[in-house]
Amino acid sequence: MVYDVIIVGAGMGGLFSAFELIEKEPSLKIKIIEKGKKLDDRKCFVSSTKQCIRCNPCSIMSGEVGAGGGSDFKTILSPSYGGWLQDYIGWDQTQELINQFNDILERFGDQTEIKYPDEELQQRCLRHNLRLVSSPLKHIGTDHGRIIMKNMIDFLLEKGVEIDTEKDVQSISKLQENLFEIETNKTNENSRMVILAVGRVGNKFIEDFCVKNGIKVHSNHVDLGVRVELPSPIWKEFEDKIYEPKIQYRTKTYEDTTRMFCHNSRGYVVTENTNGILTTNGHAYKDEKLKTNNSNFAILSSIHFTEPFDNPIEYVSSIAKLSNIIGNGNVLIQRFGDLIRGRRTTDSRLAMSTTIPTLKATPGDLSLVLPKRIMDNIIETIYALNQVAPGTSNDDSLLYGVEAKYYSIRPETSENFEISKNVYCIGDGSGITRSLSQAGAMGIYVAKKILNNDHE
Repeated sequence: MVYDVIIVGAGMGGLFSAFELIEKEPSLKIKIIEKGKKLDDRKCFVSSTKQCIRCNPCSIMSGEVGAGGGSDFKTILSPSYGGWLQDYIGWDQTQELINQFNDILERFGDQTEIKYPDEELQQRCLRHNLRLVSSPLKHIGTDHGRIIMKNMIDFLLEKGVEIDTEKDVQSISKLQENLFEIETNKTNENSRMVILAVGRVGNKFIEDFCVKNGIKVHSNHVDLGVRVELPSPIWKEFEDKIYEPKIQYRTKTYEDTTRMFCHNSRGYVVTENTNGILTTNGHAYKDEKLKTNNSNFAILSSIHFTEPFDNPIEYVSSIAKLSNIIGNGNVLIQRFGDLIRGRRTTDSRLAMSTTIPTLKATPGDLSLVLPKRIMDNIIETIYALNQVAPGTSNDDSLLYGVEAKYYSIRPETSENFEISKNVYCIGDGSGITRSLSQAGAMGIYVAKKILNNDHE
């Protein structure tokens, strides 16, 4: 059988592409191939055991709904942040697509209240050299997000879209002008067009594909830092008004840019397994019964490499791997007070902490892992944040490390995000988006372009 479109990856980009295609052209033969599990079978044991068991592939990162299936399902409803799609197709068109993305979520059951920017909080931050970046935003929650996306997946299946899970694409070969062979670890499939929607976890796959096909790529910057966990009352005012305080800071020591983001109110710290390397992340449920007493967020320092070095992903991966070595195969945890005093956190010191960790991590010393410049930036940022949310720099604030965001390389692309004839690259795997809403919007955009081209 020859499919009209095969989509590699069942994350937000892939699912929203499939939705737009089948909604507008029900006769299309569409297959989605996903290396992870079905949504109902995705289970991360961290919430119950507080420890990563190294699922392969990682249940937080892979499976139906992609990384969104293990996130707290925040949806950013403007192009203010969450990617660079607006740099390619313009602000207004990006906003229209995000609106369409939101309409689709509501069609499948989302009724979440929208949180809007708060001027008083923005002014308070500015007085302390902090920039609060705000957008209309919804916190749908891990639990409710899964319900909504399950409804969407069921709709796609009813419409005839095939979704094959636990199949890992090994290679994509061009047989002729409009025919590709997609080889997986189980079967081979043929398709007229291919959409690569592999997410951040698929950055190596995109890189290998580009090398094989002579496609030029550009390196993105990388973000490196820690995840902070502290009692939820400290940031409650921000959470109640805007839910996610995404704050940028320029350090006085180096004039580097740091950012606080991915805020999870009364949530959990979790681990991500990327090619065997464990890093940290966080998520939060909507159901009051599933909430914790802590909130968590990332503080990351941006690194922009220049010539001759052109492999930032390898640089960050090596640091993350070092943290796993020191952590005896796990991520590290350190009290902020211990870090400032220049000593490692021990089991006994962690046991005395008034902040009870939601993740079982190895007590240690993050200063042995993170470069001094990055660590200086993180410490300075925590003290700056303490000015607007007193208590952030308490001794018992917990730092988990490392957290890394190595955004995929960006392949050179046409205005339709076609990286070679009839092969499209979308979502976080393209290096262009880094949020659920922009990944979904990009998927809708490419589907529209495919439909328009077929009708010309």
